[in-house]
Amino acid sequence: MLTLRTNDCDLHYTDEGPKDGAAVVFANSLGTDLRLWDAVLPHLSRGLRLIRYDKRGHGLSEAPAGPYQIEQLAEDAAGLIRGLGLRDVVFVGLSIGGLIAQSLALRHRDLLRGIVISNSAAKIGDPSMWEARIKAIDEGGIGAISATTMERWFSPAFRATPALGPWQRMMERQPQEGYIACCRAIADADFRDALGGLDLPVQLIGGALDGATPPELVRETAALIPGAEYAQIEGAAHLPCVEAPGEYAAILNAFLRRLDHV
Repeated sequence: MLTLRTNDCDLHYTDEGPKDGAAVVFANSLGTDLRLWDAVLPHLSRGLRLIRYDKRGHGLSEAPAGPYQIEQLAEDAAGLIRGLGLRDVVFVGLSIGGLIAQSLALRHRDLLRGIVISNSAAKIGDPSMWEARIKAIDEGGIGAISATTMERWFSPAFRATPALGPWQRMMERQPQEGYIACCRAIADADFRDALGGLDLPVQLIGGALDGATPPELVRETAALIPGAEYAQIEGAAHLPCVEAPGEYAAILNAFLRRLDHV
């Protein structure tokens, strides 16, 4: 089990593949841990160095007192990248991970070859929505919102299978204070006026059935970024890397090839 201390927080991470391989770093969605990418990794091009980590407040990483800010989470990511001696990485972020990717690109362009913004947007929801979610958790725990969250995360077809249960339990077992602190980070994040300044390759991915960040919202974010490309996965919702790992990996592999990163 690997941990690295950065930005006054211990981050849990995995580091797979050859140490001299082109590096890809993965950031998870709200309420999940680094296992989010398990099904995708076997489909990726060989020879890559694949780093996954639990953001602060999630999984086996430390959960310092909140609230957090997306910029703080981006500094965590930058510290991990530097701590592992990496440069020129492709950073793949889903949901809140996509917000982290945007902030990282705006603050630490020198570390990046390109970014993937998956099932995310320049701004997600509004503060009143996030405060309502936090209130529900304060009153009933994460379990009070997990069933409705599954409806946003997964398609009806996936929710009808036994595979749903572990994902709901994963969410319910995240540290409550870390989850709430990340909710507040999302509520405060707004990159709509900044994305026009990005000058690196960007791939956006949407799920046709995504109830958290609908595909039109992801496309609107793509339109703000010079040269950004958008790909949509049909039949999948907010976590297409779980529902359609082969198709998801094909998009990543194509992006990596365009960057000569494989």
